[in-house]
Amino acid sequence: MESWLFLLIILLVATFSKNRSLQIAAVVTLILKLIPQTDKLMQLVQSKGINWGVTVISLAILMPIALGQIGFQDLLNAFKSPAGYVAVGCGILVAILSAKGVGLLTSSPEMTVALVLGTIIGVVCFRGIAAGPVIASGMTYCIVTLLASWGIK
Repeated sequence: MESWLFLLIILLVATFSKNRSLQIAAVVTLILKLIPQTDKLMQLVQSKGINWGVTVISLAILMPIALGQIGFQDLLNAFKSPAGYVAVGCGILVAILSAKGVGLLTSSPEMTVALVLGTIIGVVCFRGIAAGPVIASGMTYCIVTLLASWGIK
């Protein structure tokens, strides 16, 4: 019963904050819970879903190349300004953080709730954009690792 209430609260908060992705995720999860014998499917989504999501995001990122909107000249132009180098560095950093974040989410799934809560607060209170729990979990991983190295758990 607790999981139903928890998911409904997440759905209400997602609706209030106008976070369409979280609304869809909550509704789909509730529907899956309603359908008998979907435990294996939900476990599969739990274990593989982040990788599937990264694949879909990667597809979206590659579409401008496939559509001819971005070419080699654009790549070369990116290196004509300091901002281009910063963008490449940030891209590398985000990829590394995301990889660490996936590991954190896998080893500590309870972190997902805190990350979602933080994302919702950022969207609702600070007019932010839900960039994704994977990046946030990567940042969390780095901070938690740093704190642990100082003996803070």
